[in-house]
Amino acid sequence: MLRVMVFIVGLVATSAFAAAGKAPPLVDAGWLHAHLQDETLVVLDIRSAIDNGGDRSGFNQAHIPGAVYSNYATDGWRETREGVQGLLPPVRNVERLIGGLGIGNSHTVVIVPAGTGPTDFGSAARVYWTFRVLGHDQVSILNGGFAGWQAAGYDVASGDGGQRPVASFQGELQEHLIATLAEVEQARTEQAQLVDARPEDYFGGETRSPAAKAPGTLPGALNLPHHTLLSEQNQAWYLDVAHLTERINEAELNRDAETIAFCNTGHWAATDWFVLSEVAGFDRVALYDGSMAEWSQDSSRPMQVAKRGLGKLLDIFN
Repeated sequence: MLRVMVFIVGLVATSAFAAAGKAPPLVDAGWLHAHLQDETLVVLDIRSAIDNGGDRSGFNQAHIPGAVYSNYATDGWRETREGVQGLLPPVRNVERLIGGLGIGNSHTVVIVPAGTGPTDFGSAARVYWTFRVLGHDQVSILNGGFAGWQAAGYDVASGDGGQRPVASFQGELQEHLIATLAEVEQARTEQAQLVDARPEDYFGGETRSPAAKAPGTLPGALNLPHHTLLSEQNQAWYLDVAHLTERINEAELNRDAETIAFCNTGHWAATDWFVLSEVAGFDRVALYDGSMAEWSQDSSRPMQVAKRGLGKLLDIFN
């Protein structure tokens, strides 16, 4: 097995924000509580139906004091085009969405998922990636989400949340963070690694997402299941920082290779992208938001499935 040196970087450091003016990519409830009154800080709660029933009503019942709310699933963070789910909307649309939440270019944003399961971390990671794609680096994810905030015993508020005036948000597209279909096709023939964030049954072709037209994975892909990167503590789900190096080594990933993360619709893949790019310090990581939903649309594109009973993958053409 290929072993790689992975340096876990950019983690929670209470002094980092004050010293460098920039929060780390991943913060905990203690960090957020200490900075909750900072004038430039915006807490963005993105709970949705993905999060075991989370929605606006759940936010109104209880949320972090001063937080603003946006439904990850319905407010326009992703869109469907030409039958492909989960794509990044046009920049102008996302600029309008973010500015409408009262977030400007000078704000530091802390994204708060529900923290009730592995999948909702992907919601936060996908919104985080969206900010980074628009050139906004002052963004963090609250590890453990709202469930982690409650588990830490901090105060919660009720009602509509923080009321912020509409702000001007201008994005500058960072194309190197987005993998296009053409780039994925090219990666298959060059020294790049494709990382499938889906659970093993999807990776092996035993389970197919309704968003994909065929089972299996991209030929030559490696598997880093998103859910193995998180663990549950006190009824909240956290990115399992202590074991990330182990998981990355198990997937036989090369930190020096150009890397493209994918899944079914670019949701679970956002967790892998976040871990590899923002925490483990891989230099060249992009997210293929079209993922299997786009790749599988054309039956001439090759797919790879595990032959039951054998520990290898076979190329098939659908």
